[in-house]
Amino acid sequence: MSGSKTSTADPALEAYLAEARARVDAVLESWGVRAGEWWPAPVPAAMRYSLLSTGKRLRPTLVFAAAEAVGGGGAAERVADLAAAVEVVHAYSLVHDDLPCMDNDDLRRGRPTTHRAFDVGTAVVAGYHMVALGARVLDAGLAALALAPEARRRIALELFRAAGAGGMIGGQALDLEAEGRQLPPAVLEDVHRRKTGALISAACVIGAMAAGAPGATCEALRGYGADVGLAFQIYDDVLDATATSDQLGKTAGKDAADGKSTFVTLLGAGAARAEAERLAARAVDRLRQAGLVSPTLAGLAQYIVTRPN
Repeated sequence: MSGSKTSTADPALEAYLAEARARVDAVLESWGVRAGEWWPAPVPAAMRYSLLSTGKRLRPTLVFAAAEAVGGGGAAERVADLAAAVEVVHAYSLVHDDLPCMDNDDLRRGRPTTHRAFDVGTAVVAGYHMVALGARVLDAGLAALALAPEARRRIALELFRAAGAGGMIGGQALDLEAEGRQLPPAVLEDVHRRKTGALISAACVIGAMAAGAPGATCEALRGYGADVGLAFQIYDDVLDATATSDQLGKTAGKDAADGKSTFVTLLGAGAARAEAERLAARAVDRLRQAGLVSPTLAGLAQYIVTRPN
């Protein structure tokens, strides 16, 4: 396997992450080209700019790893379109999160945000159309798997419920509403679980469902995803407070500047880091309790709370 180096010290996990990125990027590239057939310029260019930036591709990697954990290595090979659909939805959320009316950020993944590279209007429209593109990619992936209609319905609901008012969109709204206020820990956890955790958890469940896992196994992976999703966001809070913009590839210190309540403001950086590590360990325990042996999922849980950005 080949690809760019990640922060993890585990060469096997580095190779897995690189291979997952290559698979997903190939799918995103092909759908990005097709976007020009459906939407007028410059929207397709803005969509491709957003989709093909140098992100971690954590969510699609979790789709692959979950499918592999329950269905063997061959299962991971068959879910590339589903993994890409999850990444499209995530990428759309970043485009809109960065807008001046939201988090008002100029830097994402080491380069100008989409509204800075194009303009605000184009970024808004591109983000909306990326939701439709995600649905197209998902439908193609479900068709290729030849799943029964009910299984297809469950997977589609999993993705779009995680992205909707009960998940990512709702979490973003609550996050914006809370600026300038100190949230109680339980409320802050709910915001984080929605804004970041819901889509990460859904990625794990989608991979398992696509590989034909039984309900109890899917729920175990949902619990794993919920824990690593919350750990991811808490560790993001730590990085925002302790790393530089060059290290992060986005503007450091934004949480404090925007008056956001975070686990760092509640607990301090050290205790917040420890909480993220506790959640990552609990996520791996959930796999053990369910009889799921997956060095990749265990490694990803550790990676989430040790990454540099």
